[in-house]
Amino acid sequence: MTLNQVEYNCHNLSTLGCELVFTQDVLGNYHSFYWRLTIPELNLENNSNGSKLFPLVKDTYIERIKRVLTNKIPEQCQTILCYESYPLTFELIISPIILPNGTAELVLVMGNLLHNPNFFLSSNSSFNSLLPRNSDPYQKLLINIARKIRRTLDLETIWQQTVNSIGEGLQVNRCLLLAPTEINQYLEIKAEYCESQYTSLLGYRFNFHDYPEVKEAILFRQPTFVDLDGKTASAALSVLLVPTFHQQQFNGIIALHQCDRHRQWNQAELELVQELADQVGTAIAHATIYGKLEKANKEAEEASRLKSEFLASTSHELRTPLNGILGFLRLILDDMADDKEEERQFIDQAYNSAIHLLNLINDILDIAKIEAGKLEFQLEAISLNDICDDIYKFAHNQAEKKNLYFNIDLPSTYDQILLHADYQRLLQVMLNLVSNSLKFTTEGGIDITAEIIPKKVTFKQITLPGIVKISVADTGIGVSLDKQDKLFETFYQVDGSRTKAYGGT
Repeated sequence: MTLNQVEYNCHNLSTLGCELVFTQDVLGNYHSFYWRLTIPELNLENNSNGSKLFPLVKDTYIERIKRVLTNKIPEQCQTILCYESYPLTFELIISPIILPNGTAELVLVMGNLLHNPNFFLSSNSSFNSLLPRNSDPYQKLLINIARKIRRTLDLETIWQQTVNSIGEGLQVNRCLLLAPTEINQYLEIKAEYCESQYTSLLGYRFNFHDYPEVKEAILFRQPTFVDLDGKTASAALSVLLVPTFHQQQFNGIIALHQCDRHRQWNQAELELVQELADQVGTAIAHATIYGKLEKANKEAEEASRLKSEFLASTSHELRTPLNGILGFLRLILDDMADDKEEERQFIDQAYNSAIHLLNLINDILDIAKIEAGKLEFQLEAISLNDICDDIYKFAHNQAEKKNLYFNIDLPSTYDQILLHADYQRLLQVMLNLVSNSLKFTTEGGIDITAEIIPKKVTFKQITLPGIVKISVADTGIGVSLDKQDKLFETFYQVDGSRTKAYGGT
């Protein structure tokens, strides 16, 4: 049987004995439609094509269709369907239409109206004034809350509007909305409606594994009742817990507290809160996704700005030694040197500028390798003393020229200290640290210290007896405490305007 044959066989829906019967695809498009009721006030006739009938909360409804088609398991639910702008509550059974090849592309929806509509026309006789004479107050409350939470993508607003509306509408003493934290076993109270005579619980966090009723509500995905003695911090006597989900993912729980009496929740209240939980779960998910996208967009914009600033600064740094090379070579080519000794000095200056330029380029290439995850290390046994000797040769004369002291303090050991490391990379890191100290220090000096920490470490199946902590300290301008967390962010300079005076990438 083909899909077309299935649709043809579904056309005779009047024989199924329900007031409302139709087939839909995964997008909610009608493929066949039958309604046995006739409501003259709404100008709705039998066998209408369903074009004016739509779910109040489309996202939740479509997710249910997708779930039925994916799992191939029927679901029963109560749903508000709107005819134009008028809401009607139906008891629905949504079943997958399974083809011979095992796939399901359509659902068969059968339902009956739960509330008999009793209409009257207002004096102006406009359709927008159509109201049910004996309308269900819970249905009005549901529509009101649904409209509020659908108007915003701000997560905190959704949380607060939910608890305020439910708390006032169901006249409870306290209504809470709890959300899972990044540490999944914890729940935190994110929003609260609370009458003034009771203690606020806002911000309270707890491990839900310590509360079997909460675990039960989440596990079985249904409202759970709890009767208490009123002696807890909440002072609650009756509690109703209703979890919220989105695409099988738990994302919150609504808790209703009655503190002034023991309360029995009637079926209409349970249906209201359960329907709201479905809609709130979807709204929370959408707001969370939007928040993450907004944050990611801001981070991307900031990273782009910092990268542009970094590239602008780097291009300036590259031009400085390049201009030095060109300048001294031009002096030599134009025979501007007075003698061979001065010519030699020009060549030395050009060479030093070339080495500086090469180091800058190597730094930029290393950044590119790190970004691409291609930076490799050649690990071998190396001497800490040899590394420090190279550092001393590099920095000692520069420190003397700036009237700075330069000390290296190594542990006193009988044997030399051998490190399992990449010599060139470790030297590069230490040179960069020492170069920064020399650059940003105008008085005082620089201390390099090494400390042996005896603690066995296993790395790539090699067991080592300990680690060495190397510190480079200076008396320069330093980095303020509020900026230190930025030190290892990509393309970040603590103060671009100030560091330009010192150069460097």
